[in-house]
Order: sequence, then structure tokens, then C-alpha cells
Amino acid sequence: MVLNIGPQHPATHGVLRLRLVVDGERIVSADPIVGYMHRGAEKLFEVRDYRQIVVLANRHDWLSAFSNELGVVLGVERMLGMEVPARAVWARTLLAELNRVLNHLMFLGAYPLELGAITPIFYAFREREELQAVMEEISGGRMHYMFNRVGGLKEDLPAGWLGRVTHAVGAVRRRLPDLEALIVGNEILRARTVGVGVMQRELAASYGVSGPIARAGGLDVDLRRDEPYLAYGELFAPGGPGRVVTRTAGDALARLECLLEQVHVSLDLVEVCVDRMRSLEPGPVNVRLPKVLRVPEGHAYTWTENPLGLNGYYLVSRGDKVPWRLKLRSASFGNVQVLSRLLPGCLISDMVAVLGSMFFVVGDVDK
Repeated sequence: MVLNIGPQHPATHGVLRLRLVVDGERIVSADPIVGYMHRGAEKLFEVRDYRQIVVLANRHDWLSAFSNELGVVLGVERMLGMEVPARAVWARTLLAELNRVLNHLMFLGAYPLELGAITPIFYAFREREELQAVMEEISGGRMHYMFNRVGGLKEDLPAGWLGRVTHAVGAVRRRLPDLEALIVGNEILRARTVGVGVMQRELAASYGVSGPIARAGGLDVDLRRDEPYLAYGELFAPGGPGRVVTRTAGDALARLECLLEQVHVSLDLVEVCVDRMRSLEPGPVNVRLPKVLRVPEGHAYTWTENPLGLNGYYLVSRGDKVPWRLKLRSASFGNVQVLSRLLPGCLISDMVAVLGSMFFVVGDVDK
């Protein structure tokens, strides 16, 4: 029998379609069919100047908007040979880690919901609101921050903002055990996730899977440590607060555990960034740009460690004020295509448990 899961299905995180061939209750083959949300972002990049493309770039993974912006502006700055002020570097790092926590909290609440547990999402959203408040204060946006600019940030941090970040992080840390108590060791959740959807290191590598779901199977890759950008070189240096969270089991539970531990690591990084920002001398947070910004002829590939995995932009310039080509390598695309290997052999009842544990955003697949 052929079953279509989606394209409109509550467990698919958006308009994703899975074409399953089943024999009784067992899945024989699975074919992820994407493209229902395609909005042609890569072609739109070619008719927008380098200031305007930021607003397009931050939307494909709507849970990681700040991180999406970073890849574009870092790539343009690299081709311009531009050095960004230290205050902007540390502020970007701080905001990127806050954005990572917001992303992970969403999945820590949504994944148990897909397995039938409604309570965790209320706890997860309580903590998200705490952090959303400081992100909204600094940028004016709750999802699409538009706070990055080529050469730095839109504007300086509001007075007293660092203190409010410290307060918000402290509140989240105090209450996070409430959420963990609902998830960690839960018998029903363990029964649905242990040994389900096992993805080992070799499979993840061969399909271009990245981020927490790859590290849950032992693929120890994290660009913040391996190819540092922003202030990560210092944060992930020996003795620094940064560490890469990995597991070896590779099942749905290991992927959830990676997210949960990564939240703690990112909160540690935020606190260190706040302390460093306090110690920096007052100064600019951006570089003054010409009225018409042209990027020298050439090409560059810039990738960052987004919350869901590797996010890359391949920028080709012909010396004009718009990119000649800007190709996006999104994390979720590789993380979804591996479902064709993970789902065969599973029971239909385990399909949602595997699908939800891939932690993808459909807009990030379709672009």
C-alpha cells in the first residue's frame, strides 16, 4: 500500500510530503517530496542589493533568523576585506547563541507534543518568551530580527540591555529543570525513542547531515570549534566555555538529548559574551558604508554553524551592487533527505517519532 503523509500534516512541521510504501505496519520505502513551500529566494537574491538580501536570507529557517543573516553579511565582509569592530563581533556572537537557544527550545517543546505529551511545550514557550523579550528589545522583531548589517550591526545595544540579558538567562536556568523533569527519564518518551531511527556517523556523513542530529550519531563536527568565526575561536579554545555536545547512540532519544545539553552550553556562552561586552570600551558597532555598495569581482563560500546544522552561502560577484549568484546550502535539506534511509524498516507508528527527531524547518528545505 502507498501512503501519503502530508503535504498538510501536523507532524511535518510545514508543507512536507512523505510517500511511504508499507507492507502491513512496516515501512518498505520512503520518499520525501519537497518543494511545496519553494519561494525562489536564490533567484530573488540576484535582483536585490547587498543591503536588501539580508531581509530575504533570514527567512528560510524562521527559527534561526539571526544566524541566517550572519552567513550573508560575513560572506560580503570577507569579499570586501572588511574588519568589523570588536563590539559588533561579540554582540553578534551573543545574539547568535541566544537565537540557538530559542531554536532548540521550540523543538524541545514541539517534539514531545508530536509524541502525545502536551505539557512540555508550555514550559518551553515560557522560557522562549523570556529570551524573546530581550531579542525584541534590541531589534524590534520577534522572529525576523534584521539586526545584522554589512559591516556590523544596525545600532548599538540599548542602555541596560546586558543586565536584562543576564536576568533572562538566570530565569531560564532556574526554570529549565521543570522542562527537563518532564522529558529526561520519562518512560513513555523513552519507549517511543530508544533505538528508533538510528543514524550512525557514516550515514550522516554520506547524506550531508549536520548539526545536533548528526552529532547525536557521533559525527563530531561543529564549525564554531573546527573553523571558528566571530568570537568562537576564543570561546572554543582549550579551557574556554565552549564544547561540542555529542552522543553515540544515534537514535531519536540521543538527538533530543543533544538539543537539551546544547541549550546549557549556549547559555554558558551567552554569559561569557555578556561579561566580555561589559569589559569592552565604548565604540562603534558598524563600519560606515558607501551609498552604493559594490563587492569586488570574485567568489567565496561562507558557512556557519546554524542551530540546525551547516548553513552556507556561495556568493559570486561581478563587481556589481547585486550578487551575480548566491547559492544557499541549508541545513534542513540534508537532514530531511536522509529520511529515505532511516524510515524503511520502521513501523508506521514510529514514523512520527523519527520525523520529529530530525528537527528541520520546511522553509529551510525548500528555500
